[in-house]
Amino acid sequence: MKLKSVAVFGGAGKVGRRVVPYLLERGLRVRALVHQTPVEGDGVEAVHGSITDARTVREVVKGTDAVVQLATTKEDPETFFDVSVRGTLNILEACRFEGTRQFLLLGGDASFGIWFYPQPIPIDENHPLMAYPGYYAFTKVMEEVMTQQYSYQYGLPFSILRSSWIFEKDDLLNHFSLLKNVNPAEPGHGFGEQPEQVMALVRAGEERIPILTNEHGVPYSRHIVHMEDVVQAFGKILGNPAAIGESFNIAAPAEFNYCPIAHHLSHRRAIPVIELTCRGYHSFSINITKARTMLGYDPRYDVIKMADSAHEYRELERARRCAKEGY
Repeated sequence: MKLKSVAVFGGAGKVGRRVVPYLLERGLRVRALVHQTPVEGDGVEAVHGSITDARTVREVVKGTDAVVQLATTKEDPETFFDVSVRGTLNILEACRFEGTRQFLLLGGDASFGIWFYPQPIPIDENHPLMAYPGYYAFTKVMEEVMTQQYSYQYGLPFSILRSSWIFEKDDLLNHFSLLKNVNPAEPGHGFGEQPEQVMALVRAGEERIPILTNEHGVPYSRHIVHMEDVVQAFGKILGNPAAIGESFNIAAPAEFNYCPIAHHLSHRRAIPVIELTCRGYHSFSINITKARTMLGYDPRYDVIKMADSAHEYRELERARRCAKEGY
């Protein structure tokens, strides 16, 4: 599509910190909305303001070829609606009036009800939108619905990159940690209520590698994705005429099962495993055939590679800290 300039919302976030440098490396001009955290990079034009201000949003979009919406909030009842719903609506309106050639929305598999509802077959792009409990999943559904409706109403040329849960650096080690996950804020990302013997380990600071199972003792399976593969997919969608009017599931090469990867991590880290019963969840996998065939998406990070790279990252960080502190 020979894009020359891109407007970015959410450029300071987890994905934005990788996408903005990628855009600059691709030789594109970047104009980014900056609310609190700076969006850094040589050649980034910053517009200061809020995504809730329609006039500021239009200033960011004006004169650019493509618009990338990465901005979101998690489980904050004070901001989720204004940022994800009102903010996305402001961006869509600006795209409509400014003649944007491609609106690229970062969606999520949370819009498919993963983990919370039974998924008897791999989830493809035709799966109905069905948010699981919480503000985040609700906004992911709302963003997709609004985008689709603007396509119907005004012919907006959109593409949706629907990502699985994104891991980078040592994120996977943090997920496979008893001490870090008993009660996180976002629904479904923790281990729920656990019996006293498990809580005693937590209080004592005794780390374990969890094997999450259902109430029948069967280990769960689920799908995630590495940041490198998300950036790869982003590059194959942006400016691609075949991606206009389409959504794409972006995930790892295959789902993983908690039992073998927990034992793999246990062996590498010399930490015992522990089986944790997490009632009420459901295994799932994501079908990425559409992205493979239409985009040439070729994910490189399976869960073993994610685990090993996370372990290596943590070891390097530990070595850097020791060198800095003179140990």
